[in-house]
Parts: sequence; structure tokens; C-alpha cells
Amino acid sequence: MPTAAIIGGGVIGSAWASRFLLHGWEVRFHDPAPNSETVLRKVLDKARRWVPEVYDQLPAEGALTVCGSIAHAVSFADWVQESTPERLEIKHSVLGEIQASCPAETIVASSTSGFMPSELQAGSSRPDRILVAHPYNPVYLLPIVEVVSSTVLAEETVQHAEALLSDIGMKPITLRAEIPAHVGDRLLEAVWREALWLIKDGVATTQQIDDIMTHGFGLRWAQKGLFETYRTAGGEAGMKHFLEQFGPCLQWPWTKLTDVPDLDEELIDRIVEQSDAQAAGRSVSELEEERDANLVAMLKALRQQDTAAGAFLNRLGASP
Repeated sequence: MPTAAIIGGGVIGSAWASRFLLHGWEVRFHDPAPNSETVLRKVLDKARRWVPEVYDQLPAEGALTVCGSIAHAVSFADWVQESTPERLEIKHSVLGEIQASCPAETIVASSTSGFMPSELQAGSSRPDRILVAHPYNPVYLLPIVEVVSSTVLAEETVQHAEALLSDIGMKPITLRAEIPAHVGDRLLEAVWREALWLIKDGVATTQQIDDIMTHGFGLRWAQKGLFETYRTAGGEAGMKHFLEQFGPCLQWPWTKLTDVPDLDEELIDRIVEQSDAQAAGRSVSELEEERDANLVAMLKALRQQDTAAGAFLNRLGASP
């Protein structure tokens, strides 16, 4: 059995551990936080409930070992996934400890949502074995992962990383150019920034913004993405007609994407108050339960249509 070492737990690290385990890998887990194992077990319980709903056939679950040190966790790892806090000095320290104890050929991947590989590799003993593998939550259900390379990584190493991630049912999107926050989070940040302005200016509430997404373009994006959605909006003439028709609006002063609202106490309080009202007493755990159930239902529907993420899952052998 291949072995993955998960360094750093929380929601992301624990979900990585769950994905590896449910796809037959042995997992060695380390996080010094006092509640890390409790969080891991809760996330693993969720994954055990929902993942079999998407994959009709899974290998036997791998063995889980909770380790007391980084050295113990990584000593025989084929893959190391680092998911520590987003502070570069912490990541440098942890990556140094990892490479001091893991096999020389082991790929060390970071879940970082913002740092570039070259930033993580600085000062490393083996920079050519460090890359970014940035997932999306919940990692045990969403197959996409951004693999970000750098100039010091050999193509063979990148291809090996893609193969190992594919082995656990993920769809790696390999980015050859480094850029802070990669691609997905840059797109999300643009939407998030505009949403903050809409709330600050009193135009819309958190509930209204989320309803517009969930009842409108969010449904389209789940199956056609951004560019295919706009291609169909252009009619039979396709993307060219769409760009000719709607391109000029990019010159209009609609958005505030080049400016950032001040997250002062007033705006924070307004967002929190609206978000609390929107949750209507539901706990985060209950919201996660709803999220996972809805994701499974949508993935099943996409599988039946053999499109987008559903087509990917069907190619893995998860028949409808």
C-alpha cells in the first residue's frame, strides 16, 4: 500500500487524510494541536458517510496511524501533504523538518491557497521535490486540485504528482506559471471583493447574494463553467458574438474590483449579523451536512448526464 503523510490537520488536512484513506492508502497523520484527532475523526466520519454515495466501488480503506512527530509520520511516505497555517515562516520550518526525515524521492505538496512554490522552496534542501497541491473544501468530495510547479521541478516529477493524485480520484489541473493565490482563489477573491462592496453599500444582504448564486449562475457554473456558459449566451454564433455584444460593458464602471472595502468593525458586524440571521440557528456541522448531501446529489446528476465533474467520475469507473 502507498503511504501518505498528512502534516497539519484542521478541516483541510483532515479531509486530505480522509480522501487518501478511502482510496486505499495508508495514512500517517501528525498535528500537535490538542483537538486535532477529534477534528480528524469527525471529518473522517463525514467522508465515510458521503464518499460511497459518489463512488460505487472503493478499495478497502487504508490504515490510519496518528503520529507524535513529523519525523515519525514522514519516514516512509510516498507523498507528504502539508496543511499548516498560512504563514511562510511556519511552512518553511515544517517543510524543513519534513525533508530532514522523509525519503529523498518523496514529493512534498503544500495545500497553500496563496504562496507560490518558489516561495515555499526558498532555503529548502531539496526544492525540486516541493510543489503546491491546492484542493477545495470538502477535499473528500470535490475532485479538483491545482498542481502548481516551478522552474526547479522536473517534468517527470510533475507527472508523477499528477499520477499519484489521480490514484485517489482527483482531477489535477497543472499550472505551469506561478502566481499568488493560483487560479481558483483569484477568481473567488474577485467575487468576494465585489460582494463585500454590495453589503457595505447597502445594496444587498448575505442572504440575497447567496440566493442569486445558488438559484442562478451557480447552477450553470456547476455544469458548464464560466466560458461555456457565456458561449451558449452568444447563441449559434457562439463566443465571438457574445464578446462583440457584451464586451463593451467591461468598460462601464459597474464593479469595484480594483478597490478593497475597509473591513472595519461596522462592516464586520453587519456581515456577521446578516450571516447569523441567514443560518437561522443551524450549526456549522448542520450546514456541512446540507452541503455534502447537496454535493452528492449534484454529482450523481452530473454522472447521469455524463458531463463536467460527473463525466470525470464516470471515467474513474464510478458508474451511475
